[in-house]
Order: sequence, then structure tokens, then C-alpha cells
Amino acid sequence: MADMIVETPDQVVDFLKAQHDLIEDMFDEVLHASDPQAREKPFTELRQLLAVHETAEEMVVHPRLRREHDEGESIADALLQEEHDAKEQLSKLEDLDITSQQFVDEFTKFRDAVLAHAEHEETEEFPKLQQELTEDDLKRMGTAVKAAEAIAPTRPHPGVESAKLNFAVGPFASMLDRARDLIQSALS
Repeated sequence: MADMIVETPDQVVDFLKAQHDLIEDMFDEVLHASDPQAREKPFTELRQLLAVHETAEEMVVHPRLRREHDEGESIADALLQEEHDAKEQLSKLEDLDITSQQFVDEFTKFRDAVLAHAEHEETEEFPKLQQELTEDDLKRMGTAVKAAEAIAPTRPHPGVESAKLNFAVGPFASMLDRARDLIQSALS
């Protein structure tokens, strides 16, 4: 998991955009795996990155947008709905046979939704943060996002999209997710 955290500039927007690029590459890696069995590892790594990435945005980025910009409330609400929908899709994907055509079809739909969501963040949320915040504020947010990712759950938890719920439920979910990941890794 630690090797998936992207080392990029300290500024939050640059950091998150770099993760968006990595996520897009990871989607391709899953879809273009040499054989269906080879999808398992890149899918697990993608799932983990998506879970920590979205949790950090929900804990740090969206609440800051709400406070800093007049349109922040409506933009954050729309992004949180997209994140909720993506968590539900990802949870369903985890239950499918990774070697099946159904998995490929649903995963392709999921990829399209996640990439559209990233585009919404990059065009609607990030420019507003850059407009309202100083470079030092953006760097402090980058540090906060990295800290949030370090303790975030590694699996989707639909219904836990608010900062308050992430702070209340996140540490326990993270502990359970990381233990489950270790056990599954040992059994593989």
C-alpha cells in the first residue's frame, strides 16, 4: 500500500491531480491485464488508492471548499454524491468474479464514472480552491491530505462521505480494512 502513495509536489491540487493520473493508468492496467487472473493485484491496488484518495478529499478538500467559496456547498454536495455512487459501484465490483465479462463490463462503467468525477474536481473544485487560498494554505492542505490518506480505510464504505463520519468511523474501518488486506495477502 505504501508504494501507491504518490510522491509529488506538496501543494494539494498538484498532489491530487497526480493521483488522478495514476488512477487513470491503474484502470488501464486492470483492463489490459495479460490474462483475467492477472487483474487481481492491480484491481486491489486501485481499490486501495481510490479508497484512501476519496476519504482524504472528503475529510480535507471538500469541507475547505464549502468554507471558502460561495458555490462550495453545492459543488461539494455534487462531488460527495458522485463519491457515494462510486463506492457503491466499487463494493459491487468486489463481489464479482474478476475473470468474468460481467466484471469487465461493470469495471468499464465504473472507470468512466470515476474519471468523470476526477474531471469535475479538476474543473469545478480545484480552480476555486486555487483562487481563494494562498500557496501556503494549499501546501498545508497537501500535508493534511497525505496524513488523512495514511490512516484512511482501504476499502469503499458507502454512506461514509462526510468529514464528520470519516473522522468518527474511518479509524475503525481503516484498522479492519488493513487487517483484512494483510490476511488476504497472506492467503494469496
